This record gives sequence, C-alpha cells and structure tokens, in this order.
Amino acid sequence: MLDPRELYSFETDTDVSALRASVLVVAFGGYLDAGGTQRLLVDHLLSTLQHSVVATFDIDQLFDYRGRRPVMTFERDRWTAYEDPTLVLYRVLDDEGVPFLLLSGREPDYQWERVVEAVRGLIDRFGVSLTVTVYGIPMAVPHTRPLWVSAHATHDYLVHGRDSVFGTVKVPAGAQNLLELRLGEAGHQAVGYAVHVPHYVAQSDYPAAALAGLENLIAATGLALPDAALQIAAADTQRAIAAEVAKTEDAPQVVEALEEQYDGFVAGRQRKALLAGDDSLIPTADELGAEFEQFLRQQDGPEGSGKPAD
Repeated sequence: MLDPRELYSFETDTDVSALRASVLVVAFGGYLDAGGTQRLLVDHLLSTLQHSVVATFDIDQLFDYRGRRPVMTFERDRWTAYEDPTLVLYRVLDDEGVPFLLLSGREPDYQWERVVEAVRGLIDRFGVSLTVTVYGIPMAVPHTRPLWVSAHATHDYLVHGRDSVFGTVKVPAGAQNLLELRLGEAGHQAVGYAVHVPHYVAQSDYPAAALAGLENLIAATGLALPDAALQIAAADTQRAIAAEVAKTEDAPQVVEALEEQYDGFVAGRQRKALLAGDDSLIPTADELGAEFEQFLRQQDGPEGSGKPAD
C-alpha cells in the first residue's frame, strides 16, 4: 500500500498538536442517504458553527470523474463555474467552544483501504476517541410518527439498550461503513446512526431525519449543537407533506396503513422486528438488500440527483 499520509495535505499553520479533538464525524456523501439526511446535517453544522479547514484530500487520486461527473455551469457563450468534488477535514467548535472534527465530501471511488488507513492516522494524530456517522435509509414507515434510528457500533456498549430491527443482511458496501469495520478491528470506538426515512420521501430533502440524526449525535458525544434551524425546517416540511397527502387520492390510505404497522411494532417491540403482526409482513434479508440496491440505483448521478450516471 502506498503511504496513506500522501493522500492529504494540512491546510493550517497551527501546530496539529494544538488542534486535538475527541470526536470525529465522518460524512462520505454520494452513497446511501435517504432524505438527504447526512447532507442536511453537514450543511447545518457548517452553517451554524464556527469552523476552519484543517486538511484536504487529493481527490484526483480517489474520484471517478466519468462515473460521477461533476456539474459545470454554462452561461450563453462560456463556462462560468465548476463544482469540484472535495473531501475536507474541518475543525468545528460547538456552542460551548468544544472542538470536534468533521470529515466531509464525496465518497472515494478508489483506494478505500488506503483512505481508511489515512483516516486512522488522523484519528491517532488528533487524539480522536469516538468516530460517528449519520445517514438515512429508506424504510416503510410513516412521516406522521417519530423516526426510528438504527445504531451500529464497534463495541456493544456503544449501542447498549437499543433494539435492532435487522437480522443478518448483505447490502452494497460503503466507504464509511468499511471505515467503521476497520476501526473496530483496530480497537477504536466508532458508532453509526441510520435514520429510517419514509420511503415515499426518500428522494427529497427530509429535515426531520437530519434532526433525528443530530439528536443522536448529541446523545453519543455530549456536544452542544444547535437544532433550531432544523426544527423549523422539519416543521415546514411536515406541513408540506401533510398538504400533499391530503390532496392525493390514495395517499391517506397508504399513510394510515403504515401508521397501523408502525404502531403495531411499537406495541410489540419485544418481537425484534420492524413490523408487528403477521410474519409475512416482515422484510426478509433479500428484500431489504433489494430495497437498498434499488434506492442506490435511483441515487446514481451528480450528488444523488436521481439522474443516471454517464
């Protein structure tokens, strides 16, 4: 393996030893993120908290430009803008001035193991004790009920007391999930939160999911993170969805059926299944894998635009 340290460059004049932080949030966009959960959360953190760039990754070594073509802007008779893909390590201060790190940008197409080793090196260098990921997955749940969040981690105590709705299932790999696996193998602490997003809004921005992810991030880390903007956006979106459902002929019945299934699950949580009642309603591992794969196919294209890749 080539030297992982050559994948990134520090972009600060401050001595790295003075930039230590105990928490690293990893957000590799472009994989699985129903409702724009991860993207909305990252945008919220960077727009509401003081931050600075610590390091940047050499994206030319990691990105498949032809597979996921970046967007350019053409105006009348010239090219005027280029949305270059990036992978950036930020140092962010919470509302009480406590620092944490945020690694955000395009999921690498190449050299995953080398990227993992690079991140491990940064974790050791900055004294990170907990790595966290947050993202959305499409599930058969209603928008009218509290969002369920599945947790996975490198150590059992990090998810103690949380029920899992999954058994064993094989799904397409993601770089941030591989990172969590490798960190666990190396003895590091890492935890991930998958917010269950109503499947019928999975292709749209769903701030309620980002808010749920933020709440879990706060609970896991103790960071003082603002939530007002996401609270407002979530309320506005819920009202818009309710209005859309009300004027669509079959939508109220679909939502009602999902509510009944959800309420049955909550009433029978001891059954360790997503849907209470008839076992035939419980998705199998193959069905869950197929749902993930279908969602990923719909996400192909620039920044999950839903347009097919070239």
